[in-house]
Amino acid sequence: MSLIVKRGDVPKTPHTEFYGRKNILSLEEIHGTYGFSGAFSRKMHLCRYPTIQVEKPKLLPLSLSSPVLQNAPLSPYHILTGKIPYHGVFERSRHSLLKGTSAVISVSKPEQTGKDDEFFRNAEMHECLFVQEGNGVLASEYGELKFKEKQYIVIPKGTTYQFRLLSPRAFFLIIESLYPIRFAPHYLNSEGQATLMSPVVETEITLPEFQEPRDVLGKFSILSKHNGGRVTQIVLGHHPFDLVGWEGALYPFVFDSADHHSIAREIHTAPPVRQTFQAGNAPHSGFSICTFRAQIEGWNPKDVPAPYAHYNVDSDEMMFFSNTTYGARTGIVEPGSITFHPAGLPHSPHGDAAKKSFKARGKLSDYLAVMLDTFFESLSPTQEAQKFCDPQYPLSWAKAEKGTVPI
Repeated sequence: MSLIVKRGDVPKTPHTEFYGRKNILSLEEIHGTYGFSGAFSRKMHLCRYPTIQVEKPKLLPLSLSSPVLQNAPLSPYHILTGKIPYHGVFERSRHSLLKGTSAVISVSKPEQTGKDDEFFRNAEMHECLFVQEGNGVLASEYGELKFKEKQYIVIPKGTTYQFRLLSPRAFFLIIESLYPIRFAPHYLNSEGQATLMSPVVETEITLPEFQEPRDVLGKFSILSKHNGGRVTQIVLGHHPFDLVGWEGALYPFVFDSADHHSIAREIHTAPPVRQTFQAGNAPHSGFSICTFRAQIEGWNPKDVPAPYAHYNVDSDEMMFFSNTTYGARTGIVEPGSITFHPAGLPHSPHGDAAKKSFKARGKLSDYLAVMLDTFFESLSPTQEAQKFCDPQYPLSWAKAEKGTVPI
């Protein structure tokens, strides 16, 4: 993030003697990226280092990954995540559905808040969550972030956090990335501000509300995801939320999908104008995240608002449908549906969606969907995804052509 934030008490000069409380020497930690060359934050712990483990690390019999399908044909997929049951707490209810070199796409549908003394840390990937259902608080060493439906939560790799649900249950789309997730560099000017042509404004994020340090001794368990989904339990002898202050450009934040300000033009707009976030370096690595939300459709008297058939041979595409009013898939998807279209196949609207879209010319659409497009990277469906797939989806275009809609 280009926005540098300061919360609590930190020394004016980094790496210098500092007392966050009278006569108590604060201890500095750098939470950084790209090997001391990328975004970082400096955190001042009240009086203890975050390395004080009181039990040996323990590998848990828990995996947050699923093997990819082997010897599967090249095919489009429709994953009905609405059929995945609600269960457990956030970190234990993750279902990985699509996997690539730098990206993993999962869903979590928790119905419980975890224990007060148990935390989660993704030690291998950065995370971007889309809240499909529910509300609550993301608590971390940086403070507390309130969240609600239709918002994104961006969590840097290595952040220690808890989810506290304020609703009976929740539904998260989880996008993990090897690379930091940020607003696209081409939206920013040389000073790091969003340009006046950008659909996103960096100051519209919600920042953590800083909390007083928790100076509590005991046993506090951090479940750390690492090495392809393995989970190790790390036990500290003090509460991990013990900061007297922090400052920097690396921190969790919330961004509301309604604050992606759609760009319209006279004829159909391609997905890049809907880009909200980016991971990696386009067009060479990583992926983009796009928000398909309400916008004025093209007003040319002959505009076709429905997307054209496209064959983007360098990108695999995942689309998560928050609602079902996206014209190209009307009658096919349900709330929470994920469609996956690999680069090796063209894809298009179903049936007579193009003709039906004529009536939307110049009108405000009301759909909401999240799209991920990779940059020169293949995604593979997992064995977990196969459990919730519609096996007839590859034939759904032929069925729609004949006037029937697949079940």
